[in-house]
Amino acid sequence: MTTGEIVESFWAAMTANDWERAAAHLADGAVVDWPCSGERIARRNFAEIQARYPAAGKWRFDLHRLVVDGEVAVTELTVTDGEQSARAIVFSEVAGDRIIRQVEYWPEAYEPPAWRADLVEPIEPVP
Repeated sequence: MTTGEIVESFWAAMTANDWERAAAHLADGAVVDWPCSGERIARRNFAEIQARYPAAGKWRFDLHRLVVDGEVAVTELTVTDGEQSARAIVFSEVAGDRIIRQVEYWPEAYEPPAWRADLVEPIEPVP
């Protein structure tokens, strides 16, 4: 699979709200960073954090743009649960057939909620 196909397949799993299938796109040792809240998610916790995330309904991920340069893909998307909606820019680094690192930029910085403290480690948040 190409970098673009791997990332598109990841977002298809997210759109299906199939957190385990989405996590399977992440390599062992992969991390997902959320600089806006200063959190790093290890692959082993990815599906669980998605499952616990409070939502009014099924999550929808609408891709607006996917730009690929070698083994890096940048996705612009809107995420909504029917009540809340946010635009995000996501950088995905791919090696082989898996995502090895992902950095997700959300529209506003915020304090990380306590409900996911056991699933993340702190990183330096964006100002």
